[in-house]
Amino acid sequence: MYTIEMAYARMRELQDLANRSRAHQPTAASQRAEKKHAKKR
Repeated sequence: MYTIEMAYARMRELQDLANRSRAHQPTAASQRAEKKHAKKR
């Protein structure tokens, strides 16, 4: 069974990877992206 917890954990993994790959960009862009994700959930 695929639970909300599993989906959330996977989302966090992907977010961590995305954050590392764009670490050279300004943090304002990261914060805007995280707010978008928060609204979707």
